[in-house]
Amino acid sequence: MKAVKKIAMWIGAGILFHLIVVFTGNAHLYNTLENTLFQGRLGPSIAEFQIFSNREVLARNNQPWPISSMANQKEVSPETEVKFEELGTVAFLVIHKDSIIKEQYWEGYSANSKSNSFSMAKSILNIAIGSLIREGKIKSLDDPIALYLPKFDVSKFPELSIRHLLQMSSGINFDENYINPFAYPAKANYGDDLINLTYSYKVTKQPGEQFEYRSGNSQLLSFIIEKASEMSTSQYVSEKIWKKIGAKNDALWSLDKPEGKEKAFCCFNSNARDFARIGKLFLQQGVWGKDTIVDAEFVKASLSEAPIIDVDNNPCKRYGLHWWLHNHDGREVFYARGILGQYIAVIPDLDLIMVRLGHKRIKPNGVEAPPDLDIYLQEAISFVRSAS
Repeated sequence: MKAVKKIAMWIGAGILFHLIVVFTGNAHLYNTLENTLFQGRLGPSIAEFQIFSNREVLARNNQPWPISSMANQKEVSPETEVKFEELGTVAFLVIHKDSIIKEQYWEGYSANSKSNSFSMAKSILNIAIGSLIREGKIKSLDDPIALYLPKFDVSKFPELSIRHLLQMSSGINFDENYINPFAYPAKANYGDDLINLTYSYKVTKQPGEQFEYRSGNSQLLSFIIEKASEMSTSQYVSEKIWKKIGAKNDALWSLDKPEGKEKAFCCFNSNARDFARIGKLFLQQGVWGKDTIVDAEFVKASLSEAPIIDVDNNPCKRYGLHWWLHNHDGREVFYARGILGQYIAVIPDLDLIMVRLGHKRIKPNGVEAPPDLDIYLQEAISFVRSAS
């Protein structure tokens, strides 16, 4: 009888849990638990596109990267190799003066393997916004978002603009916690209704004053891209960016449900060589061959320090418009980054592009860049020096 009572108790607890989950609008918890804790992880993986619905970002007219005659003649330093292994690196690519000088893969990954960009996708959204401004479909960075998203409540702060979203200074109360299964990132990544989820948040602070990194800002930008272009975000990026920069492989953008909305704050799945093209485009001031994809002034604005305060109440020096900024040993760096140590980093004065993909990173300390970024940049510079 005791065993029967225990079984009944567990069944009752399970039913109660299910009812709470359903009636509180947290059905995403099942998907979250199935794909994190039940897989032995506390967060997402670089191959999650395999469990989600995706929309193709089509590539055409591939323009292969030239391979330097000095490519791969030097090995990664033993110290860096240890870090690569510790942090689960799957791809490391260094391009100097438009040619590959170092390329290495682990765990069976290759030049054509897809891996999740995570928040590097945010910098792709930046390019799409710049392209729409060039086309005249968005008039200005300072357009109020109400022009494009009239159903999003900005009644208290109608001045909330596209620029504020790009600066991460929107003042919207999105919660950015990667462990909390009830925070926006988990609900957005594992839920199935990005529109209602994102629109449920409110503008609670004055926009344009303080940097607060929030993925919901990027999701709103995707909705603006859809409205202004009259295409899905994937289709617009394919037609106006991916095809024009000579990507080799079709990318996949994960969706909230079949035929749904792109999880645009993350989840653009591609490979190191094609990710590097994103860095090259901005290294070339928005021009690719005969195409000007974004104007040079937009590139300059994107890579300039946002005139807002950071979370420590000092001037924000680490962020522009959906691009991160850094100084490595006196050299200016701009870069895209993802939560598991995904990087597209560019050192303009060395004509250097570095891409690193993998499973882990070293957690940033305060407003500083993740420490592993400097490890990869230093290694990339060593290959430039050996090839010179």
